Amino acid sequence: MTDTASADGGGGGADGGASNGADAGTDADGGRFSRLRHPEVERRLVHVTGALAPASYLLGVFTWRQLGLVLLGGSMLAALLEAGRLSGRLDLAIYDRLTREYEQDNVAAYALYVVSFTVVVLLFQPRVAIPAVLALAIADPVSGLLGSGELRDVKQGYVLLATFGIATGIASFFVPALAAVLGGLATALADGVKPTVRGYVLDDNLTIPPAAAVAMTLGLELVGRLPALV
Repeated sequence: MTDTASADGGGGGADGGASNGADAGTDADGGRFSRLRHPEVERRLVHVTGALAPASYLLGVFTWRQLGLVLLGGSMLAALLEAGRLSGRLDLAIYDRLTREYEQDNVAAYALYVVSFTVVVLLFQPRVAIPAVLALAIADPVSGLLGSGELRDVKQGYVLLATFGIATGIASFFVPALAAVLGGLATALADGVKPTVRGYVLDDNLTIPPAAAVAMTLGLELVGRLPALV
């Protein structure tokens, strides 16, 4: 009887272990998906959707002028939404997911994102504007995840290096090497350093595309004067 009971107990232990293992696997899978629903990750995913703007031009959905007009309309809509949010007249549930605590009394990052896209597309040629906005849409969210969403005056060196590498790699498909490197440096600087003006932190959503575009334009000018680098 003892042996039988032990065998049965062992079988029950095995079944229990299998059941616990399955439950643990389910919990682990749930944990993975729950991490994807974390507000910080959601913000980064929304960030990446900005790549659809230059993609629409590259795929021939919009002409460059049409894309500029679409973004201009988006900027106007963002301005209206922010006016409503900051005045307290508009309270959308999505604000709780896509805005941070420090943005409650300031213009939110999503609005600055759209405005910076619009300015760069309207003022710069496509070969410069496209990698500049992609630097914000792709390099910046990777940088944010690597830095764990920390608010720091200057980001860690490895994060800056990753941002530089991604931005430079993207730009190399559109501009010569010198311009790409300058664009990558400008992106890393704008992303990694958070200057404060009269108590207001200049968000990298606003500064990355213009900084990268200006740097790449400078690079193109230098390349024009140094034909051997073309």
